[in-house]
Amino acid sequence: MTVVLENELPEGVRQGDERLIKLTGSATSKVSSLMEREIGSSFLRVGISGGGCNGLSYKMKFVSDARKGDILVRFGDANVIVDSKSALYLKGTQLDYSKALISGGFKFSNPNATSSCSCGESFSV
Repeated sequence: MTVVLENELPEGVRQGDERLIKLTGSATSKVSSLMEREIGSSFLRVGISGGGCNGLSYKMKFVSDARKGDILVRFGDANVIVDSKSALYLKGTQLDYSKALISGGFKFSNPNATSSCSCGESFSV
């Protein structure tokens, strides 16, 4: 597990900011609480992969280490990392979290998406 101090970056990792990805207050709180339960996890990795009904889909997972070339964006106790290829598609994206029983959970709002599916989990550019 990588310990991430406020003024230090893991080797080969660049510092990013909210121009890449922005977590709302509710998303930051939820990610922070989930990270406490994920033993050995230091980061939330947010990325893009091929697939889904519109061609690209969002992926999120907790990981213990960052990789060379990753971009780190800090939101309080929530450390979000994005690989450089996914960063091209995520630039300007907002991640929100809703506790609603219907349509609740994490929601991506991506200004680069030209279309998305009704579930909000896949998109195209």
